[in-house]
Amino acid sequence: MAHTRIRKFNTSDTYPEQNLDNDLCQAVVTQGGKTVYLRGQCPQNLDDARNIDSHDPVEQTHKVMQNIRQLIEECGGSMEHLVKVVVYITDVRHREAVYRTMGEYIKGVHPVSTGLVVQALARPEWLVEIDGTAVIPD
Repeated sequence: MAHTRIRKFNTSDTYPEQNLDNDLCQAVVTQGGKTVYLRGQCPQNLDDARNIDSHDPVEQTHKVMQNIRQLIEECGGSMEHLVKVVVYITDVRHREAVYRTMGEYIKGVHPVSTGLVVQALARPEWLVEIDGTAVIPD
C-alpha cells in the first residue's frame, strides 16, 4: 500500500520569507493498513519521562522527532508512514527553528501539517510538542 499524497509542496515556496524546507501536502489518502495515533511528543525521554536538559527549540524538536520516529518504528513502521503532524509551539519566534528541524525528519515524506501557537504546554520549560498519525501497510 502506498499512501497517496495530494498537492505536495515545500514550505520554501509557500513561506518564501522564512528559512523553511518542509515537504508537506494538502491531503493524504490511505487504504487499509494499521493506523497509529501518537500522543503529543515533548522533549523528554520515552523510557523515564525525564526532560532533556535544554531550553533550545532546535534541541527540543530533535528529541520530539526522535521520539516520533522511535514510536512509529516500535509499531512496525517507518517515517514514510507518517501522514499527519500537529505542531504546538509556545512562541511564534521559534517557528522557523522548530519547522527547519522537523523538516530533517520528514524530508520526502509529505505529511499534512497543522501548526498552532499556544500559551503554554504541560510543563513551562517545553517549547514544542508534536503529535502525529501514521498508517502502516498490512
